[in-house]
Amino acid sequence: MNLTLFDLDGTLIPHDSDHAFGGFMVDIGWADGEEWRRRNDEFFAEYQAGVLNLDRYIDFASSVWRQRPLAEALAARERFMAEVMAPMLLPQARALVKKHQDAGDLVALVTATNEFVTEPIAAAFGIETLIAVQLERDAQGRYTGRVEGVPSFQAGKITRVEAWLTGLGRQWSDFERIYFYSDSINDLPLLERVSDPVATNPTPALAKIASERGWPQLTLFP
Repeated sequence: MNLTLFDLDGTLIPHDSDHAFGGFMVDIGWADGEEWRRRNDEFFAEYQAGVLNLDRYIDFASSVWRQRPLAEALAARERFMAEVMAPMLLPQARALVKKHQDAGDLVALVTATNEFVTEPIAAAFGIETLIAVQLERDAQGRYTGRVEGVPSFQAGKITRVEAWLTGLGRQWSDFERIYFYSDSINDLPLLERVSDPVATNPTPALAKIASERGWPQLTLFP
């Protein structure tokens, strides 16, 4: 059996779902217009540069929806999926996922975006295993704005994948080949860990490394 891991933002979808969800919060009037967009854009630029402070970002990004009743937040997420995400779920990305599933690979989506935003996206791709940033909840089940456990970000993706495999009674060496598809320099630790790294819609920084190391490069969308 092979193991196939997919990054999400910029890899299977052409935009960043977390950033887009923040923009959607502005569009529906839950966030403070231009100021929110400015801060959201600043955090996104930090992520692209590989210098994002994830704790600060999670607190910021979740603040606007976690203070609302959960039913309202879930309804807004459903609208986000229908209005914003559905056009991003492109046939070529779905086909890539299905190719590995049909081959019998063990497949997981491994993303630095939080679980609240990405759970329905993983489901839409038909991917059962989602490894995302986990959000802490208090005794009443309310989101606190803090990360729970090891975030699936940069080298944390390796830690989280290993924990998942251990829970299945497996380890890296059980697999003949391990694929990881990613667009981002933030994912370099995991790309270096697998047998088959695939720079997918790579940023210029990752494309340069992929060219130097002879890694395959895949373009799923313009």
